[in-house]
Amino acid sequence: MTKDSTNRPVLEVRGLDVAYEVAGATTPVLRDVGISLHAGELLAVVGESGSGKSTLAHAAIGLLPPTGKITGGSIRLDGQETTTLGRASSRRLLGSKIGLVPQDPMMALNPVKRIGVQVAEALRVHHRTPKSEWLPRVVALLGAVGLNDAGRVAMQYPHELSGGMRQRALIAAALISEPSLLVADEPTSALDVTVQARILDLIGEAVRQRDVATLLITHDIGVALERADRIAVVHHGEVVALGTPAEIAAAPPGSYTARLLGSAPSMTSTRLAQPTTGTAEAPLVRVDRVSKTFRGRGRHGPVHALTDASLTIGHAETVALVGESGSGKSTLGRIVQGMEQPTTGSVEVAGIEASRLTGRALRGFRPRVQMVYQSPYASLDPHHDIADLVKEPLDVQRRGTRSERARTVAAMIDRVGLPTSVLRKRPAELSGGQRQRVAIARALVLQPQLVICDEPVSALDATVQAQILELLAQLQRYLGVSYLFISHDLAVVRQIAHRTYVMHAGCIVDSGETTALVDQPGHAYTRELLAAVPRSDSFLTRP
Repeated sequence: MTKDSTNRPVLEVRGLDVAYEVAGATTPVLRDVGISLHAGELLAVVGESGSGKSTLAHAAIGLLPPTGKITGGSIRLDGQETTTLGRASSRRLLGSKIGLVPQDPMMALNPVKRIGVQVAEALRVHHRTPKSEWLPRVVALLGAVGLNDAGRVAMQYPHELSGGMRQRALIAAALISEPSLLVADEPTSALDVTVQARILDLIGEAVRQRDVATLLITHDIGVALERADRIAVVHHGEVVALGTPAEIAAAPPGSYTARLLGSAPSMTSTRLAQPTTGTAEAPLVRVDRVSKTFRGRGRHGPVHALTDASLTIGHAETVALVGESGSGKSTLGRIVQGMEQPTTGSVEVAGIEASRLTGRALRGFRPRVQMVYQSPYASLDPHHDIADLVKEPLDVQRRGTRSERARTVAAMIDRVGLPTSVLRKRPAELSGGQRQRVAIARALVLQPQLVICDEPVSALDATVQAQILELLAQLQRYLGVSYLFISHDLAVVRQIAHRTYVMHAGCIVDSGETTALVDQPGHAYTRELLAAVPRSDSFLTRP
């Protein structure tokens, strides 16, 4: 609950200016930013990548990089001016009065230290608390954030936990010293929607039960509307909107805020999938009772990743596979692509039995099925320019002459909505959305019949996400390509997919035409996925 405005804020930012200095050049990043945050309040800072929202959070807690400088304004934490503090004093604040939940739990956790030691770090370093005292507190807090068998978890290493478990451990580490300010920087962007909902529930409980002032950094305005007491929208380094969810949604201040609201995927978003034709034809893809078991290592037994999975994909049709991490959807995608062989069952693509191909036959099959991955930066070699990256599949398959390949690449870059000037650039010089367009061009340059899209928009901002979904729909209408669209988000799937299969624990538990499946889910797990989708109107029923 928001505190009365006459109380002193936990965090007060006034007229903040921040700039980065690189190679002698100064670039302003934040201009005249002002926000305040009281105990027991959750303020969501929303904006696209590059808007300045993370810079605002890092400035507020003294974690700007060496190239970043506060050039004006004031930041007060519990009434203390922090802009004049040295690094040692800032570190003491971060370990005692400030708790931080970063975006990527695997990057934030030390892989060679046990979870309990890392959760207790603030107590050990700043308070010199002995192990006999911090260990019971760590175990109790790990249990409080929803980790079963917390004593065992405290003795485990990060790689032994799931993504959601690692993020819960980071929340425990942020809360262990009972801070007055909690900063959560994109804490759920890498998580499935059901896990995301649980993590946001935990943060909300910390706000209410511990009276912690919480700054939530997110690019998902749907999450902000659903969870925040107030929202600050940041664009080009300026706060362009500030208000309650009801105020922001009812009368969006400015075109940028309206665009963010309009592009956020929801269960009411416009359907992009057009009616398919040729439904009487034999399916392009037929997966028949496929199972996959991976051999265990050491003391671990075999892992049954897929059990008796069957599906079909028609020509020029988008079929979605939906489920949490570990449900088996990516494994099934790799089997359809020919990257994995099933333990039992068969996969047929365009009349070809694809599940047992090897050698030259497999190489000849590859152009029929291509892949677009979740992270466009990780899937594109940073050492090559865009022209070479898009052309590489043509080189491998020895398609056409050098000049013909160059023309094909230029035409495909134009088809995905990029200027030809990007051909001489490298991936690091492009935005996330531009890199994903390059990845799509690379996948389509061989004119495949099927493209497997493995979480292709989950790492992108909402406005960029909407653009990529529209691009995929346009390319399908123009090229007649089919998609196997792997996702954890039913709001996204509802926009793009004709039919949907829901996977849970390696099994397909629900399926049907997408709109019908969303409107009348047949399985309890499908209903759980639907309940986890952020609702932009949830503030209307908030107690």
